[in-house]
Amino acid sequence: MQNALPYRAWATNHNNSSSGTSSTFCIKHSEGRDLRSIVDETPVIIFMKGGDCMGHVVKLLLQGLGVNPVVYEVDDNDETDVCNELMAKIINGGNEEELIQFPVAFIGGELFGGLDHVMATHITGDLTFVLKQAGASWL
Repeated sequence: MQNALPYRAWATNHNNSSSGTSSTFCIKHSEGRDLRSIVDETPVIIFMKGGDCMGHVVKLLLQGLGVNPVVYEVDDNDETDVCNELMAKIINGGNEEELIQFPVAFIGGELFGGLDHVMATHITGDLTFVLKQAGASWL
């Protein structure tokens, strides 16, 4: 007879060091954090609503390519603030026409896109090239 695995709560790693392990770093929105610097300093970051299954799909796809993305979970209460900060980052980068819809991925400090763009570039094979250019993947 098989033994059941004991239940334990999902533990997220809030450490922001790159140790080369397969764990994903999870950051929750808090006041006083500058999203622009977080995006600029992180090779791959996914902004998603907490518990969003589509954000989980993006995360798993990137992990399957050998990338450990940072996940930034946004609460419903903070969604407007985060969108405004990300829009300011995008406008400063020159892509004023882009709208933020979660989940959204930033690769190499630039807006890459949502689930549809990540999936499309993965299917065409361009995603691995983009990840290599950003220094996020060595595969």
